Amino acid sequence: MFTSLTSSMIAFAVAALVIIIAGSKLAKLSDSLADQTGLGEALFGVLLLAGVTSLPDFAATLTAAIDARPNLAMSNVMGSMAANLVFLAVADIVYRKANLEHAAASAVNLMLAGLLIVLLTLPLLAVFSPSITFFNIHPITPVIIIAYISGLHLVLHTKTKPMWFPRQTCQTVADQPDTRHSSNLTSVWITFICMAALTGIAGWVLMESAKQVADQTGISETLMGGFFTALATSTPELVTTIVAIRIGALTLAVSNIFGTNCFNMLVVAAADVGYTQGSIYHDMAPVQVIWALVSILMTATLLLGMVRRQTYGIGKIGFESALILAIYGIALGFVIVS
Repeated sequence: MFTSLTSSMIAFAVAALVIIIAGSKLAKLSDSLADQTGLGEALFGVLLLAGVTSLPDFAATLTAAIDARPNLAMSNVMGSMAANLVFLAVADIVYRKANLEHAAASAVNLMLAGLLIVLLTLPLLAVFSPSITFFNIHPITPVIIIAYISGLHLVLHTKTKPMWFPRQTCQTVADQPDTRHSSNLTSVWITFICMAALTGIAGWVLMESAKQVADQTGISETLMGGFFTALATSTPELVTTIVAIRIGALTLAVSNIFGTNCFNMLVVAAADVGYTQGSIYHDMAPVQVIWALVSILMTATLLLGMVRRQTYGIGKIGFESALILAIYGIALGFVIVS
């Protein structure tokens, strides 16, 4: 698609910029739609915004899988999930009033964190299971899809019929609808869909250019996917999370990250379906398992932080955010030297 290294790098940069711009608009549109539809920030972040911000990951990962590049495909989606969790720590730094996990206390976010840990263990089970496929699809792939759907049912039940409530403090920002939105609901939906389509197209261009950069520079697909394309395709999550914090939609900011990572497990399943050479879990390099394990570790750390709800920590960020940044830095260093 791109004939030279220069054109590939330019395409990569332009696609990343498009994703950033579209992502910033999606956050404001999502906050408006969450209020006007009555879904609330948590559910809108899980059901719609998460899927939209995952479109670049979906397009990039599926493209690499179809092109028989299992390392590039899996490192992109697994690396993106780790990057998303780091973005939540960055968001905690940006929000200076208190620890973000304290201010955005929500039973839905706790449920999402638990669901993500469950989903992340499934590909690991596939890696260490026999390489059995049916129509070139590993049996764990439909299990991932069923687990995701079942998990969403639990999340919806937690939202509609909660069995416990977080303690409200002066730093807690409740998920309450703002009735001051004046935009027409239809026009907001149209703009939202257009921005979603734009991010998906940009994600496809991003991966096509990334493949050329990897081929022409000799950068390993593991590093290219796990760091460069993972960060680029995850920029919608970073932008929407930061913008959501700026406009006071804290629950939307947190649920977007967890919801996106849960949705990305469907991207993992799609990669196995798109990969026609057999089980993608067995054809990817063992180093890819690191990103899954790191994501589980960081998610569990965040879960501890959300339950503990530390009001202030070092530099006004929670202990969980500091640990996540350290874990990611160590893991990235290990991947680079591997």
